[in-house]
Amino acid sequence: MTGDAGTRLPTSNVSQDYLKAIYAAVEWGGPATSVSALAARMGVSPSTASETVRRLADEGLVHHERYGGISLTGRGREAALAMVRRHRLIETLLVEHLGYEWDEVHDEAEVLEHAVSDLLIERVDALLGHPVRDPHGDPIPSASGEVSLPPTRPLGEAPAGEGGRIVRISDAEPQVLRHLADVGMNLDAHVEVVETRPYVGTTLFAVTQPGESQPARVELGDPAVAAVWITR
Repeated sequence: MTGDAGTRLPTSNVSQDYLKAIYAAVEWGGPATSVSALAARMGVSPSTASETVRRLADEGLVHHERYGGISLTGRGREAALAMVRRHRLIETLLVEHLGYEWDEVHDEAEVLEHAVSDLLIERVDALLGHPVRDPHGDPIPSASGEVSLPPTRPLGEAPAGEGGRIVRISDAEPQVLRHLADVGMNLDAHVEVVETRPYVGTTLFAVTQPGESQPARVELGDPAVAAVWITR
């Protein structure tokens, strides 16, 4: 099975999902994933994850030192980016043309990304106008595997009086996505930290939507704050 720009993809859906997960762990500056963390992410036992990683290493797609982190080889990274491109283009299509909300698209894309052809993905890309980010702000790799990450920082790292434009919102928890949408924490809105309230685990923000001048006050709990990334 080939992917974008002729990238050779593993024939197994499981292998494709593992490569994507290994890439996602480090995409925004996180540490290389471990077998136990990968097992938790994939919803399998550590022994099952270990066996799959061993098979991927035998195929030349990952590096794994015993008891160490798992990293992608050059071939593994190419395959991972091809799958990420498929996933994020499908998410964007579902939101922009099929009426899905941004908290509904992840599971659908997880299924569809394995079934679509390279030609369909390129037609989707053209239909959407070659977008550079998905509905959550994650970058969409180009057909040649190029990725452009904006300089960002987690919102939780900004002290009182500072902020920036929202450029990414993690899609890991659909309930968090729904809450953030409800309170106006959307991509490209400007957010400023007004006051941290560690005694109750919340932070107060001033949020200004694009094209507007009056900010709204929004109070978020720590899990919601952790999902938001802003310009550095």
